[in-house]
Amino acid sequence: MKPITTADLLPNAEYEKRRAEFRTNMIAFKKNRGLNLGPLIRIVFENRETVLFQIQEMLFVENATSPEKREEEIRVYSDMLPSRTALKATLMIEIVEESRIRETLDSLKGLDRGPYIHLAFGGERVTALFEADRSTDEKLSSVHYVTFPFSEGQRKLFCERPVTEKVVLLSDHPRYSAMVTLPPEMVQSLRRDLADES
Repeated sequence: MKPITTADLLPNAEYEKRRAEFRTNMIAFKKNRGLNLGPLIRIVFENRETVLFQIQEMLFVENATSPEKREEEIRVYSDMLPSRTALKATLMIEIVEESRIRETLDSLKGLDRGPYIHLAFGGERVTALFEADRSTDEKLSSVHYVTFPFSEGQRKLFCERPVTEKVVLLSDHPRYSAMVTLPPEMVQSLRRDLADES
């Protein structure tokens, strides 16, 4: 996927003028990029558009204008770009009741350390790898960055099978079993990520 450079970023002042437009467009765009896995987990698959938006937002919120800071944000967030053999996603544990946050996170301990989140299709499973060091033995983070690494055979199967054939996202954590079927529009969008060699 084409790397993000400082030339892709708007100056903060110009971004501020168009921020409402960008945010509205991103909400619409993410409809084909995110879904709920059961009642607690939401996964949003990242791509160049979502990452670029996140960088631009961070620079604006932090009022960061120096070339060094802009380069730093690009370096940090570029790890979230998908590649020809890997989909990238943000996994969020969403807990509505504030009084149950600790209890719920405790019940999901180990989610980021075991092979528990998978994409399944055509008899294959692609297991999510979690970014290290976002949680401790005592506390599970509520936000994680994950990679779904595809073998070449899995990539080919995912990209070439009929888009109408089922692709599911599932969790088989001992205390959180959930499964959801990806809509065909999302599958198409993810296939473009894996096929993008630009």
